[in-house]
Amino acid sequence: MNLLYGLLTGLVFGFLLQKGRVLRYEKQLGALRLMDMTIIKFMMSAILVGMVGLYLMTDFGMDVLNLKPTILGANIVGGILFGIGWGLFGLCPGTSIGALGEGRWHAVFGIAGMLVGASLYATLHPWMMETVMTWGDYGRITLPGILGINHWIVIVALIVLVLVLFRWFEKIRI
Repeated sequence: MNLLYGLLTGLVFGFLLQKGRVLRYEKQLGALRLMDMTIIKFMMSAILVGMVGLYLMTDFGMDVLNLKPTILGANIVGGILFGIGWGLFGLCPGTSIGALGEGRWHAVFGIAGMLVGASLYATLHPWMMETVMTWGDYGRITLPGILGINHWIVIVALIVLVLVLFRWFEKIRI
């Protein structure tokens, strides 16, 4: 049943990616150049919805918040590699699958590159556990934990901040 939920969620997410036009190369390039905020708004909206849903499920005992440790080395190296791949290919992992679903066959090359990258990561993982994965290990942290306040205060503040940011994007026509 979990696989069916995953399939349905993936189909809905793919549909929303397509309807939001974030699968388009010009939108990807515009986001990378900070000239079109469509993808940024889509991602921020998804993060906010996910954050509210996750904390609601946690508060009602339907799920347990299981955090991964914050490791700066891994985040920085991973972010740089992700950014290089996105910049060179013009699609990220989710949008690559969506582009393939739209029939844009060039996405196969990006997906193949991701598989090669995953294989390389698996091969280098033991070495990385002794190097990159030890740089700046802050453990399992959250913004509410750092601030020492209830998570709903942070969530509401972030929602207001993102809505103000969206309004600003519209005002300056990004």
